[in-house]
Amino acid sequence: MSRVVGSRAVHLWSLHEDVVVEEDATGQGLVLRSRFGTERISRPDPLVREALRRMELGPVLLANVVPRASAAAEDATESAAAEDATDDATDDVTEGAYLVLLPVLDRLSHLIVRTLSWEDLRGPLLSVVSTSRDAPFAPVTLSARRLIRLIGDVSLTLEKAGFALARGTSPHRVQLHRPEAVWVVGLLAWPATPSDASSVLPLPPEVTQAVLSYLAAAGMTEDCGEPVPHG
Repeated sequence: MSRVVGSRAVHLWSLHEDVVVEEDATGQGLVLRSRFGTERISRPDPLVREALRRMELGPVLLANVVPRASAAAEDATESAAAEDATDDATDDVTEGAYLVLLPVLDRLSHLIVRTLSWEDLRGPLLSVVSTSRDAPFAPVTLSARRLIRLIGDVSLTLEKAGFALARGTSPHRVQLHRPEAVWVVGLLAWPATPSDASSVLPLPPEVTQAVLSYLAAAGMTEDCGEPVPHG
C-alpha cells in the first residue's frame, strides 16, 4: 500500500443536528435550542452570526468565515513593500476575528461537532460529538516519542455510518467515518508512539498525528510513558 503525500489535515466546525439557531424577541440577539437546553447570545458580533449560520448548515472551515482584509489592502500589490503591507493587514484582520469568534465557540462547545477531514476530497475522517453539557474539546499536541494506547474501557461499536468510539467517563464520542481513521485506532490496541504510527501507516504524517490528537482530546487514549530500550 503506497503512502499518500502532499495532503494536509483539515479542521471543521459544525453545530449538532438538533441545534436550532433563532433570533431572540428583540431581534438583536440569538437563541440556540438543543437537547441540552437553551443558550442565549446577546448582541453577537456579525462574525459570530455568520459563523453560526454556516455551522447550522454543516461543517465549515473557520478560515472561510473570517473576513479578509479590506479591498484597499488586498489591492496593494504594486511593490514588495505593498505586498508586505497586504500580508500584515490580512494577519491583523484574521487574528482579530478569531479573538471575537473563538471565545463564543468555546462557550458553546457542547453544541459543536469537531470534524477532522483530509485534503484529498474523499470526505471526513472522524467527528467528535459531545454527550454532556460540560464537554470542552481542544486537540492536543502529543509527544512523538511517548507511547499511547486506547484506554481499556473504550468501546468500539459498528453503526450505520461507520464505527463509533465511546467511553463511560468521557463527555465525548468519536465517530469514525473512513477506514483510514480505523487504521489509526487499530494500532492503539497496543502501545505505540505517534512517530511509529506515522511511519507505519500509508497516510501523510500530519493526518495520522491529527487523528491521534483528536482521539486523545476526546479522552480515548492514555499515556504509557516512554518506550523501554531493548538490548
